[in-house]
Amino acid sequence: MKRRHFLTGAGLALLTGQISSVQPANAPRRSLTLFLCGDVMTGRGIDQILGRPSKPHLHEQYVGSALEYVEIAERATGPIERPAKPAYIWGDALAELERVRPDARIINLETAVTTAEDAWPGKGIHYRMHPANASCLTAARVDCCVLANNHVLDWGYRGLAETLDTLRTAGIRTVGAGRDDAEAAAPATIELCNGNRVVVFAFGMANAGVPDDWAATPRRAGVNLLSDMSGQAAERIARQVRAVKRSGDVIVVSLHWGSNWGYAVPEAQREFAHSLIDTAGVDIVHGHSSHHPKGIEVHRDRLVLYGCGDFLNDYEGISGHASFRSDLALMYFATVDASTGELTRTGELTRLLLTPTRIRHFRVNRARGDEARWLERMLNREGRGLGTSVDRLPDDTLALKWRA
Repeated sequence: MKRRHFLTGAGLALLTGQISSVQPANAPRRSLTLFLCGDVMTGRGIDQILGRPSKPHLHEQYVGSALEYVEIAERATGPIERPAKPAYIWGDALAELERVRPDARIINLETAVTTAEDAWPGKGIHYRMHPANASCLTAARVDCCVLANNHVLDWGYRGLAETLDTLRTAGIRTVGAGRDDAEAAAPATIELCNGNRVVVFAFGMANAGVPDDWAATPRRAGVNLLSDMSGQAAERIARQVRAVKRSGDVIVVSLHWGSNWGYAVPEAQREFAHSLIDTAGVDIVHGHSSHHPKGIEVHRDRLVLYGCGDFLNDYEGISGHASFRSDLALMYFATVDASTGELTRTGELTRLLLTPTRIRHFRVNRARGDEARWLERMLNREGRGLGTSVDRLPDDTLALKWRA
């Protein structure tokens, strides 16, 4: 009989006609929970409402000042608190993080953290947050910021260097960008008190808007750029994983890939995600770039997030792509088996709970019931071809179901 995972308000259950690989009844079992989300865009308009905003001038075709994004949002939904305290932008997410208490918190930080004025020439949009506002990240106790994306070099090499220095001074690990290719490719390691580790690798791709000339080299700072999704690329990643992986490690590969809009998951992405799991021993594929959440897959009991959506941005009041509801997002709480031993495979997904959120007033708010239902319908529709669906629990949390 095929196994089917399902969740109710009481938690996760596993139905099976025969379980051939189980631990002895007295064997210790433990798990760990990771918080993952999509793009956290604290630059531009959001930076302007914080305590120490950057100079607001921009080099965009239609908008010359980051303050205009604040004004657009306020015209749409009313006044926004200014100056906002560091924790303000996380809104209801802080209470949810406190309730769940994940063992590791990983975000894609899609902005430079710098005062540099070296706007990348020819690039239409430049995001930056003042380094003095980095406390907005420590307010959420972020463990790791993925930097392999198409905005980390918006303000040039000096901007990247200051971003790296600022985050590390704040005690936040970085991955996916560096002062040379070795630093850009190096994983971030989150040591947990139970002896397990979460090891994060990060890659950016040109199809997500990362310029080819942003690729880090032995003599140049930049992004850990993934040139293609071939079997050879998966094998290269596998060698990197094998070089660092220890018993009890949970391996996350974070990918900035694909277009901003659209639910379709390209077959090449699915094949590559499966190959990372099958060949490289990756436990979680953390995909982002899409401005809205996409369908979810579980391959060989490993989680694949193809697109997590924008967790926080300054698009409020800007029209276009309304059917995608890019103001709605999800907090992804993935619980994986952290046991070690001959009969267990560390990293197997045992539960995925999704907390629906909505961006309003430049902060993360808990989504209303009708918004949670919208996300439920979308995930069920888009998950059908990926073998997943969700149940909406009484508190409007969504629980993933999948077929093993």
